[in-house]
Amino acid sequence: MSYQLVIAEKPSVAMSYAKVLGATNRSDGYLEGNGYLVSWCIGHLVELAPPNAYGERYIKWSVADLPILPQKWQYLVSASTKKQFGILQDLMHRPDVESIVCAMDAGREGELIFRLVYQQTGCKKPFSRLWLSSMEENAIREGFAHLKPSTEYDALYQAALCRERADWMVGINASRLFSCLYGQPLAVGRVMTPVLAMTVVREAAIAAFVPQKFYTVELELTSGCTASSRRISEKDAAENLLAECRKEMISTIQKVTRKEKSENPPLLYDLTTLQRDANRLLGYSAQQTLNYVQSLYEKKLTTYPRTDSCYITDDDEEMLAELADELEEFLDIAENTADSAVPRTRRTVNRDKVTDHHAILPTRSMLQADLDALPKGERNILKLIIARTLMAVSKPYRYLETMLTTECAGEEFTAKGKEILDEGWKAVERKVLADILNRKQELATLPAMEESECAILNAKLKEGHTSPPKHFTEDTLLHSMETASADSMPEGVERQGIGTPATRAATIEKLVAKGFLERKGDKKTKVLLPTDKGKALITVMPEEIQSAEMTADWETKLLRIERGEMEPEEFMTEIKDMISSLVNTTEAMKGANVLMKNKIVGVCPNCGTNVVEREKGWFCDNKPCRFVLWKDNAFFKRLGKRLDSHVADKLLRDGRVRLKDCKSVKGKTYNATVLLATEADGRSKFSLEFEGGR
Repeated sequence: MSYQLVIAEKPSVAMSYAKVLGATNRSDGYLEGNGYLVSWCIGHLVELAPPNAYGERYIKWSVADLPILPQKWQYLVSASTKKQFGILQDLMHRPDVESIVCAMDAGREGELIFRLVYQQTGCKKPFSRLWLSSMEENAIREGFAHLKPSTEYDALYQAALCRERADWMVGINASRLFSCLYGQPLAVGRVMTPVLAMTVVREAAIAAFVPQKFYTVELELTSGCTASSRRISEKDAAENLLAECRKEMISTIQKVTRKEKSENPPLLYDLTTLQRDANRLLGYSAQQTLNYVQSLYEKKLTTYPRTDSCYITDDDEEMLAELADELEEFLDIAENTADSAVPRTRRTVNRDKVTDHHAILPTRSMLQADLDALPKGERNILKLIIARTLMAVSKPYRYLETMLTTECAGEEFTAKGKEILDEGWKAVERKVLADILNRKQELATLPAMEESECAILNAKLKEGHTSPPKHFTEDTLLHSMETASADSMPEGVERQGIGTPATRAATIEKLVAKGFLERKGDKKTKVLLPTDKGKALITVMPEEIQSAEMTADWETKLLRIERGEMEPEEFMTEIKDMISSLVNTTEAMKGANVLMKNKIVGVCPNCGTNVVEREKGWFCDNKPCRFVLWKDNAFFKRLGKRLDSHVADKLLRDGRVRLKDCKSVKGKTYNATVLLATEADGRSKFSLEFEGGR
């Protein structure tokens, strides 16, 4: 009997495939049955080799050895996934396996993971591609019935390969170059550094901002509305106007205009827009949202999440219309249809703006699922997706905007009002998202104004200040990443911004993990601020490394490779030339050493030298001394705690820190004090002191 080997990206997805295919017999690392073997990768089984694989001299970091530009790229199998790689290798070389199906996630990264495993195993057998937008059983059956030739995705693989190798070359060379120039470890990345630069520039603008006072005079009219003057910079002038108005106490109606306006429904969700809304409305980080929606996809409740499209194709229009009807029935919402002559789904259709995958939608399987059983985070994200789907196919929001212009003491005053004519899509939003919306109060309706004059009940002076730019939240930073360089690009050029929808969350998380960014604020609203370390890094970075334009240009070129419009070799030559130029022309910035000093956090309990904070922990600045407090600390993990800067400060200052709600092996909580001491060789050691002598 011959078999077809199906390789998924992760075990949970493989299980779904196996169930549909009838491969029900479990073995070590795969399932078997009905002519199929179904196995899986675990993330990146095969990775780019480190620099020392290309020569022992690269073990030590030296500017003299740069640039490192491999002619023949080397790969190695990740130590943590070696067992699963061995299983896949054996399966690929089984004589009864005639062909293979690449059933990885349908995107650039999934294609790369499979191809590297395929090549590393030395497999030569033919393979085809499964390309899905949904994990529903009928979609899986349809996908396996219409497998795609592997050659259709060769360009996608080349784009992924170029991205991986370009990132490696920039990261390795730039990190080593600047680390050597400034005498400390500095992590530099093609995408990471421009994003950090955005936050540093924003904070500099906030710090340099000088608020300007302004004044307005407000007239409370007997008609029931309040009219405001223009902003007046001089207080004396504003007070004089106030006095004149109080003297006259009559305003003359100059003009009343009423204009009907409408707001079209929002488009369907792509990943970035979903992440932005989840951050703004729910306080979720971009990575949390990606994790939640990925889980929903694997549970067959939503379509493929890592999409950059807000549209569907005309092939899916009928499906969306039926889904919308079912969702309305499911939620007991009255149909909100526009002109019956025009399909209500028409605004959602644009084949030209759907690349690999259409917008994120709920599935029909969701209608039969027990949504109350979902974790809260997943349930909230699903609610956003359902709401957005129905909003996108609803009528426009229509309202009547009234503008009143009145005159008093020779000054013009204005008042605005709004009368809702048809709630349209906002009615859906209000009903489905009532518990998480934080809507500002709409403008009140202005009364009808027939008189030419109107008495003034009261006149008052209001003082205001011009506002600085706002700190970045994940919502606004994601938007800036998405639209980076758009203004500087010529018309008609593909504008991809920095990173891709699938990688932007990971970029933000990496900047936080490396200590370049920090989150501050309450649970609902957190801002992203560059640390002193982040500001220092950007200060010494040359323009080409921190430039959003360059990175966005690269993203556009990768997309062109993906479409077969650019040769990979051309792109890689550009990258190599840029790196060589960077290495050959960059010198240490004078006076920058002051900026690049590590933050002193305390005194070493072993030798009395300063302890400084670095990426992975708090280190004694005396190199022979072995004292260090690791951030990824096993002792604190066992207590269910993390060693953060506050805890490190207390330990270095007092030699002890009290912790509440520590967790025992059996899951019970207790309070205890951690005591810090040192071994004979200077290494740190911890002990516990229990309250009440326990």
